[in-house]
Amino acid sequence: MERFITFEGIEGCGKTTQIKMAGPYLETEGVNFLLTDEPGGTPLGKKIRELLLNRGPFAISAPAELLLFAAARAQHVRDIILPALHQGRWVLCDRFLDATLAYQGFGRGLEVDFINGLHDFSADSLRPSLTLLFDLPVEVGLRRALDRIARNQDALPEDRFEREDLEFHRRVRAGYLRLAAADPERYRIIDASREIRAVYQDVCAHLQAFKES
Repeated sequence: MERFITFEGIEGCGKTTQIKMAGPYLETEGVNFLLTDEPGGTPLGKKIRELLLNRGPFAISAPAELLLFAAARAQHVRDIILPALHQGRWVLCDRFLDATLAYQGFGRGLEVDFINGLHDFSADSLRPSLTLLFDLPVEVGLRRALDRIARNQDALPEDRFEREDLEFHRRVRAGYLRLAAADPERYRIIDASREIRAVYQDVCAHLQAFKES
C-alpha cells in the first residue's frame, strides 16, 4: 500500500508545525519518509506559490487560482511525490487535493466535480492513503495565523488567503468537515485548539496506527 499522508486544515490550524514535528518521530520509528508541501515542492511550484499566497497588485480570479494550483500539483506529483512513493518511502504532504476542494470548491464556489476531474488529469488520479484534518474554530485559527504573520518581519507575508473575510473561512472549514464525513476511513479529525504537545501526541498515535495497518 502507498504511504501517502496529507495534513489539512484551515489557516492557523498548526498543520505545518505538526508535519515538521512528525519527521523526527518517524525517524525514531525507522520510517523512510519525505516531507513536502503545496503549493511548492518543485522550483515551478515555489514560483506559483509566490503568485498564489502573496498579495500582489493584481487580482486572481477563482478559475485562474484553481488552474495555478493544478499546474503546481502536476509538477509536484510527477517530480517529487510519485518517485518517492515508488521507492517505498512515506510521503507526508502539507495540503493536497482536499485543500483545493475546501478552498476553491466550498470557499470560492467552484464546481467540486470539475475540481476532482481536473485533479485526476493533473495529478494522475493520486489520492492520499490517510488525511489528518486539524480542526478548530475559524476565529481562533485566523488569530493565530495573523499573529504569526505579524511576527515574521523578514519575509514577504503569505497572507492572501488570511485576508479573506470570515464567511469565506467558515465555508472552507465547513467544506473540510463535509469531506471528512464523506470519507471517514481516510480522514482523522484532530482537535487543533489544544496546545501543540497534545496535538502532536494524537498525530503520533495516528501515524503509529497507520504503520501497523
